[in-house]
Amino acid sequence: MNKQFANDVKEGLSKTPKSLSSKYFYDEKGSALFSKIMKLPEYYLTDAEFEIFQKKAPEIIKLLGITSQKSFDLIELGAGDGYKTIELLKALDTLNFQYKYCPIDISAKALHQIEENIHQQIPNKKIDPKLGDYFHILHELKSSPLPKIVLFLGSNIGNMENVEANAFLSHLSENLSKDDKIILGADLKKSKDIVLPAYNDSQGLTSAFNLNLLSRINTELDADFNTELFVHTPMYDEQEGVAKSAIKSTVNQEVEIKVLDMKVAFKKEEQIHTEISRKYDDISIQNICLDTGLKIVGKITDSKNYFADYIIEKQ
Repeated sequence: MNKQFANDVKEGLSKTPKSLSSKYFYDEKGSALFSKIMKLPEYYLTDAEFEIFQKKAPEIIKLLGITSQKSFDLIELGAGDGYKTIELLKALDTLNFQYKYCPIDISAKALHQIEENIHQQIPNKKIDPKLGDYFHILHELKSSPLPKIVLFLGSNIGNMENVEANAFLSHLSENLSKDDKIILGADLKKSKDIVLPAYNDSQGLTSAFNLNLLSRINTELDADFNTELFVHTPMYDEQEGVAKSAIKSTVNQEVEIKVLDMKVAFKKEEQIHTEISRKYDDISIQNICLDTGLKIVGKITDSKNYFADYIIEKQ
């Protein structure tokens, strides 16, 4: 049994309002569903950032201020399958840059996948994958005398509240040296008719992805959630630029979680909050960088201005 999962489920379902962490979406089934979601036409985020890396990699490289005469470390936090990053690696290799690519992930499966993908597309490229916590590994890598470029893509920063994002960037900054760079992917603020379908697709995959979290609790913690009595509920505040997801009970009901020795009562329409996905503009990115020792030095967007990759420098 995953004790942290058990503890977090107990804590989250004991609160008012109830909540569950989005990091627990990604069991084997959840990860497979999310891979499908990323390929949906409604889920614009992946295609928009991929376009930036595919078509504007030379512009990214120029903004990073690196030269082919000096080696550097290219470190990616939560690398996934490396789908977008490979486009940057290809551009760096074409321009004869000397660098070491180090993807960091808590999933051994994800690291194996990225190794396979890079081997297929850039056969001679050697990489240095690291399994574990971002900051623990970054701290170990800090002693390297080489400049560092850290990738944090996919608007993963948007899954954090602003205070949490600021703390995350502060911690990241502490593990960097002066003039080191970050490429920070951020989904930009836009209208509801573009954003909401990305979290409520016509095929129902996002709904299945969210409800799978209840199925995971059933399997791992011996619970009796009836997923047919809950619905996925996406929301978006266009002015604030915040998308939220919740799982809503459609009836008054009680759920037993045997491993936790607890029963959880739900009222009809009561929600379990599962995820936040913030959308940004230049001001909100500047705000989460306040007092972190980090400064925005560049920005590149896709052709529709849906997504941006900010180049941020350690001062």
